[in-house]
Amino acid sequence: MGGVEQPCYTLINFPTDTEPYSEQQLKVDLEKGDIKKKIEALKKTIGIILSGEKIPGLLMIIIRFVLPLQDHTIKKLLLIFWEIVPKTTPDGKLLQEMILVCDAYRKDLQHPNEFLRGSTLRFLCKLKEPELLEPLMPAIRACLEHRHSYVRRNAVLAIFTIYRNFEFLIPDAPEVIGSFLESEQDMSCKRNAFLMLLHADQETALAYLAQRLDQVHGFGDILQLVIVELIYKVCHANPSERSRFIRTVYGLLNAPSAAVRYEAAGTLVTLSAAPAAIKAAAACYIDLIVKESDNNVKLIVVEKLSALRDVSCEASSRALPDLAMDVLRVLASSDLDVRRHTLHLALELATPRHADELVGALRKEASRAQLADHEDAAKYRQLLVRAMHRAAIKFPEVACSVSPGLLELLGDGGEVAAQDVLMFTRHALHAFHDLKPVIYTKLLESLGSIRVGKIARAALWLVAEFADNEDNVKAAIDVIAAALPTQKDNEEDGDKDGAEAPPKEKEKEAPSRQLVTSDGAYVTQSAFNQPKAPVTESGPGLSAALVSGESFTAACACSALGKLALRAPGEQGARALALAGTLLAAHGRAVLTADDLEHGVRCVRAGAERPDVLSDALTSGSRKALGSLLTLPHRSAPALLPEGSAERPEASSRPTSVPIERGISFTALAPLAAAGNRDVFELALDRALQGRTKPSSEEGGRLSKVTQLTGFSDPVYAEAVVSVNQYDIVLDVFVVNQTDDTLQNCTVELATLGELRLVERPAGIVLGPRDYASIRAHVKVASTENGIIFGNIVYEVSGASMDRGVVVLNDIHIDIVDYIQPAACSDADFRTMWAEFEWENKVSVNTNITELNEYLEHLLASTNMKCLTPDKALSGQCGFMAANLYARSIFGEDALANLSIEIPMNKQNAPVVGHVRIRAKTQGMALSLGDKINMMQKTRPKKNKDPTPAA
Repeated sequence: MGGVEQPCYTLINFPTDTEPYSEQQLKVDLEKGDIKKKIEALKKTIGIILSGEKIPGLLMIIIRFVLPLQDHTIKKLLLIFWEIVPKTTPDGKLLQEMILVCDAYRKDLQHPNEFLRGSTLRFLCKLKEPELLEPLMPAIRACLEHRHSYVRRNAVLAIFTIYRNFEFLIPDAPEVIGSFLESEQDMSCKRNAFLMLLHADQETALAYLAQRLDQVHGFGDILQLVIVELIYKVCHANPSERSRFIRTVYGLLNAPSAAVRYEAAGTLVTLSAAPAAIKAAAACYIDLIVKESDNNVKLIVVEKLSALRDVSCEASSRALPDLAMDVLRVLASSDLDVRRHTLHLALELATPRHADELVGALRKEASRAQLADHEDAAKYRQLLVRAMHRAAIKFPEVACSVSPGLLELLGDGGEVAAQDVLMFTRHALHAFHDLKPVIYTKLLESLGSIRVGKIARAALWLVAEFADNEDNVKAAIDVIAAALPTQKDNEEDGDKDGAEAPPKEKEKEAPSRQLVTSDGAYVTQSAFNQPKAPVTESGPGLSAALVSGESFTAACACSALGKLALRAPGEQGARALALAGTLLAAHGRAVLTADDLEHGVRCVRAGAERPDVLSDALTSGSRKALGSLLTLPHRSAPALLPEGSAERPEASSRPTSVPIERGISFTALAPLAAAGNRDVFELALDRALQGRTKPSSEEGGRLSKVTQLTGFSDPVYAEAVVSVNQYDIVLDVFVVNQTDDTLQNCTVELATLGELRLVERPAGIVLGPRDYASIRAHVKVASTENGIIFGNIVYEVSGASMDRGVVVLNDIHIDIVDYIQPAACSDADFRTMWAEFEWENKVSVNTNITELNEYLEHLLASTNMKCLTPDKALSGQCGFMAANLYARSIFGEDALANLSIEIPMNKQNAPVVGHVRIRAKTQGMALSLGDKINMMQKTRPKKNKDPTPAA
């Protein structure tokens, strides 16, 4: 078996452009150079050893000429050198030279300088050779009585590490540290001693704590944190001890340190599920959020506060609603994400008892937000509008106080929140019949000042749809008529234009241009069918939107007037049709596009001729469609958190399908180390070390990541397991010597293409005949794109005169799918990113798949992207499909894709045709994702077969 990988404690970055070293020159500099040269030579030696090479000839030179020096820089470098240098022979015996080094350690432990003593003690924590540590134990014990606290606390850590690794060297360590803790006054030393007793002898730590429970509040924060951890561990293992320590934990909720209060609140919830405990912990979290300045800390604590709702449903439902208004104090933060999570949490906690107070606080916050001018002020106002919308839906009794304040935020339609205001107005007009007259009147008052075409179109539809009586119809027609120019104004404008036309040159006709629709598809607009650029008018808001705004806005106004004519036959109906004709005449063919002109004319004809089908569709069919739309959960109220965020799971009444071969987990029979009973401190540490979690389908398939690097007939067979972590790639290379010779200096030499960088050079090994070994290499990932790792295996045959043998390795292709994860975003954000991203890659569909949905599912499974288009929009068989896809990389880069595919109608069982357009911020990501799609199209999707039932 090959050599075992050495433990690593220190990572040092060395520049890649350093000059090549000469072993002879290093010997000269270390032996005869001055202090500066010796420092540089020692640094180069450390770098060489870290890269995997061995220089045994330098060990004795460093012991003779560098070790006796008293320079502090050299002393620090020597500690790193002794940590990484091999200290044993190949058969595991300690090198003879290390006896001299051990004597140097002993002298440093007795050095009068406290820094050297403390640094040496910290270094001894990293030694794994008991032969080196045994002679030093008396000196380490003596350091516990040193006058300086830096030496004493490092001596405690050294004893703790040695006791944990080699208990036979100091079997009485708990008693020694217990006596030390009783007499020690320095808080950092007491913390280290208590930490050791926590892990080595909990009984002694508990006895010490029990005698000083009343003094815990006067301890330092570092010691209080360890005490909280001890209380949790003891109560977790022995629940009967909870009553003994719960008062102490309650007291630590008022500690001066924010870290102590945070840990104490988390521990209190695990010790007790009583409403009083949950309420106290929640109040502590809220106070932390308000007083803490770091936004990242605020987000962490807000998530912790949200998790309190799931600790004990009955207790939290009784304790947390009273704190709903206190949660709104967090809105004083300037970070938008903190405010978003805070509003979501407050709405989740609020009950009908707090509804009026909650809405009042939100209205006051909205009034203050209107005066704010910071960067995210408009988005914050949009969040407040959505929060009030959700509050009105959750508590209908407060809708009367929400609607006036929201419609005041409509303004001229230029606000980001204007669209959300109209969404609330639509829901309120449909659901709250008692408030409909007031809301409709307020909407008519705001309609005249709207200048933005998109907002004006939505408002016109609402005005026409909910004009249920003649008074509302007349009021709506009056508002629209006030915004339209009269025939006299049109004639005066025409005369004025005719008088001024001769001096002006004829305007150049604009070329055709490409537009992007809401689903990401391109539409080409002809120059003959293109409206003129909008001209800024100084008139009223709606007049500017109808007369000089977008062409589609005028068509929507004609549609609204046609619907009003259907709702009020007679004089008002004729007036509405006349206004529609006036609007069409004012624009004419020169301004309106062909589609908009046709739409406007059809609406006028529908209002005049009143066919039964169109009348039913416009008067009652649209209301039924709106009711069906608002019954959908994601359409009834806007979401405060982004799509894909962790929402509170709702209980589902549908049975969950479970594979028949899945094992049954019995909680009563599970060991203490089971996930449900594991220590939260250990779980947090495991998650931090684990990094990015992978889907369950990938965790069980380690063998699926095996890549064969050489052939079976090569002298050295090699294969690698490729593991992609958060920011690096780990290659576990399995090497087998297939010859009857001993291979010396067998080295795997690797190189990379793309944004990959080899972190360290794998060390050479010796392979006996038919022997095997594992070699690990780390590759750093710099960006989200495909990469290639290539190289060869170099070896020397023992006793042969031939040159070094070389086996070329197969290339390892690093897939972009390993870096990207499915994500979600809103339609507005998708369109914004689509317009901003400059790199596009258009991939033509070339596949044998004949079903549209099958191709989409195959694309999603192969690229790790998420389909943003709802399933309902993709249902049906129309022979065409358009869908938006989105994913985000582990580096925070966004990847967008638009799928446009169809099935040729004139061919039987014809394959899907079309294209996939990819947009990304970087060229590499767009090209790599396109290559992945091209490779995906060459393979058929794997269909999951139904498992065979067990007999």
